[in-house]
Amino acid sequence: MLKVIVFDWGYGGEFFADLLEEKLPVVDVIRVIDWRNAEVGLNDPKKARKLAEAALAPYIGQVDLIIIANYLLSITSLEFFKKAYKNQKFIGFELKKPDTFVKREIMILTTKAITKTMVYFNYTRSLKRRYKSLIVDSWPLKIDDGELKPTEIKETIKKFMIKEKINPEEIVLASAQFNDIKDDLKSILGKRTKIHDSFEDTIRLVAKTLKIRGGFLKERF
Repeated sequence: MLKVIVFDWGYGGEFFADLLEEKLPVVDVIRVIDWRNAEVGLNDPKKARKLAEAALAPYIGQVDLIIIANYLLSITSLEFFKKAYKNQKFIGFELKKPDTFVKREIMILTTKAITKTMVYFNYTRSLKRRYKSLIVDSWPLKIDDGELKPTEIKETIKKFMIKEKINPEEIVLASAQFNDIKDDLKSILGKRTKIHDSFEDTIRLVAKTLKIRGGFLKERF
């Protein structure tokens, strides 16, 4: 059975691993979640790389694929891991680009550390439509601790919309933990609001990387 590592700092990696097991039951998913260093992993790319390297050391060269299920680490360190360990396959999360042709307003839920990267700068330039970045550094850890309340989500988003004079019809999630609040976002902004994350694309990339064929992937999930 193909062995796949899912690495992250918190529940975002757990959410992704759950979906991966559901959609690709032919792989053995090993979860490496570094809970102790979650705050560092979400805010300090240089320290995060060293911590991730240490956590993954026992698995590098021993498994079929390592998935970095964290946006900041993927953005800042995926290429480092690929070059440093050429005998090990790595993939990571990419910021999902909305594929609609209608130029709807976009709100990006993200963290400050991600917005400081050149990848984020280039990503936002490529959108070619009006967008606003809602930086919520505390939310990923609050989700991990079960402390993010629907009232806080609603109040934060409503205040942001009023301040920025934006009425988003599409949302891009730039933290894996934010997948846990999709229902809250739909409740606040309406069921027709499109929510974009990279889980679906990443699972397809896993299948392609491992050359998995057959009826394991559903068209929509």
